[in-house]
Amino acid sequence: MANGTLYLIPVTLGGDNINQVLPPDVVSLAQKLEHFVVENEKSARQFLSLIKHSKPIRELQFSTLNEHTDDKSLPDLLKPLLAGKDVGLMSEAGCPAVADPGAKLVALAHLKGIHVAPLVGPSAILMALMASGLNGQSFAFLGYLPVDKTERSKKLKEIEKRAQTHRETQIFIETPYRNMQMLEAILSTCHTNTRLCIACNVSLPDEMIVTKAINGWKQGALPDLNKKPTVFLLLDNP
Repeated sequence: MANGTLYLIPVTLGGDNINQVLPPDVVSLAQKLEHFVVENEKSARQFLSLIKHSKPIRELQFSTLNEHTDDKSLPDLLKPLLAGKDVGLMSEAGCPAVADPGAKLVALAHLKGIHVAPLVGPSAILMALMASGLNGQSFAFLGYLPVDKTERSKKLKEIEKRAQTHRETQIFIETPYRNMQMLEAILSTCHTNTRLCIACNVSLPDEMIVTKAINGWKQGALPDLNKKPTVFLLLDNP
């Protein structure tokens, strides 16, 4: 029996219009799958209800893969695929396996010879880079920076130096309720001519993507980023 296909299904980044961010073919495929590995079952059920899945949501099969999932349980998540069933992998927001624990399952799928099919959809990280005006030819995504103030400032100095030395855009994120602390740390740590792009609520109706030098951000009122998904991007001035 042939293996099934692991489909990487992007979802919306929030309350945005599905028709504006997901191609019809992606929605159509997701409507037909019966097995899903998801980061958050509640949001996954909401998404599948919103796209009007062809079956009652209660009849679908869900397995959870999040930051707390033990690596030893990953092989069990592949069992439907090895039995010939197609499976959809979904993050809580955006593209699965990018800044997302789903990457571990994708890696194991490759080891088992399972076909992995990425589907088109929104990625806050790439959309922020696209709109930032910073270097899109050379960049690094760093995930979360340290929470400790001293370690965070040290890391910011390190990545700012790398941005200057390699002309490489540095991209990172923060837990939404700590966004303002991160912004304040950036403004107090980085050089005045370093460029900072703040991309907040990407693809949503109140989207804000603005790039300024650090001294420019200091001269005006700071945006309210509290509890809003935000991507930060750093690069020195050319």
